[in-house]
Amino acid sequence: MIKNIKSDCRNLLRINKRKTNGFQYTIPSPDTYPYQWLWDSCFHAIILSHFNPADAKAEILSLLSKQLQNGMIPHMIYWKNHKKVSFPRIEWGKEDISTITQPPMIAYAIWRIFQKDKDPSFLKLTYPHLYHFYRYLLNERDPHGKHLIGIMNPDESGEDNSPRFDLPLGLKPVHTLQQNIKRRLGLVAQNIDCKFDAPFCMRNFFWVKDVPFNAIMVANLKLLAKIAEQLKNEEDASYFTKQAEDISIAMREFMLEDGIFYSTYGKGYKKIKVKTWAIFTPLFAEILNREEVKKLVSAYLLNKDEFWTKFPVPTTALSEPAFKPEGFWRGPTWIATNWFIYKGLVNYGFTEIAEEIRKSSESLIAKSGFREYFNPQTGKGLGAKDFTWGGLVMDMN
Repeated sequence: MIKNIKSDCRNLLRINKRKTNGFQYTIPSPDTYPYQWLWDSCFHAIILSHFNPADAKAEILSLLSKQLQNGMIPHMIYWKNHKKVSFPRIEWGKEDISTITQPPMIAYAIWRIFQKDKDPSFLKLTYPHLYHFYRYLLNERDPHGKHLIGIMNPDESGEDNSPRFDLPLGLKPVHTLQQNIKRRLGLVAQNIDCKFDAPFCMRNFFWVKDVPFNAIMVANLKLLAKIAEQLKNEEDASYFTKQAEDISIAMREFMLEDGIFYSTYGKGYKKIKVKTWAIFTPLFAEILNREEVKKLVSAYLLNKDEFWTKFPVPTTALSEPAFKPEGFWRGPTWIATNWFIYKGLVNYGFTEIAEEIRKSSESLIAKSGFREYFNPQTGKGLGAKDFTWGGLVMDMN
């Protein structure tokens, strides 16, 4: 690990720590993202578990404090009204939270905290929240019972303008960010109109079964089963293990083609054949066999015409018409997506390639600082400054 990067990560999260109404949380960036986000806070908890498990627990508890009655955990919490930042305050139909969610990384984060301090009381405290959140996703986001979890807005993927969502949004591979934002805000208005009824909203406006969301769901359900076992809830453990298996099988049935898992959309589960970093997320959930992983890594990850840039891994393949090296989620390298790929490679014993990704991630921070994302060809830092996701290099080991 690069000298001082550990202390730099610790200092960054300390600077971005906030307290409001008795709750403690971490903002992703002081100048750009002054609120709390779901999967960001899960990342923060993972990073904080290396320094101070108590802070990691506080991060999780602040998220859970705004859980909706139906079990959904909102992807945003507006703890304070910030007028002097570039991020707009969107009206979601609720006073201080959004009405959509984000990739369900919270069971993973809680399990990682438990691995650090072995405190069963925290598992017991948070388990009812986890149970209702994951049951919400299993019940409300799979209205046809096909065992694939749907999202009703690209923002629920955590990758707002990824080219995976161009087709269901009715956009061409090359379009402006303003056009993309307009379509997504239109979905927010429709979501309010349909009174946040997920099955109805998805059926009528936007229904994508996204590969990363479902792969993350599988990995987290497996850990949720472990949490249930730790708490002697054997029936729940069996249930969540079975759900993880069912989603894995459904991903193969509906998403897999020629060695690649593609997101699908609509009632017909049509494949969205756009290559983004998403094709590697099944490794995180250990859905592929080793031979399939070897082919995927050889043909795509290490292919310099696809994903193996000077500073890997770009979020969109170079071969895609949508590829734009400085286009937010349409080409730049992000540390969080590198973390998922790193973990996936380690799962299958591809430690040398994983190590190259770790070293590249650290070199990006050494070169350009804790930036939101990076040009995969030059390493130039882009987007928000003092951005917390870079701290995930602490968890690449």
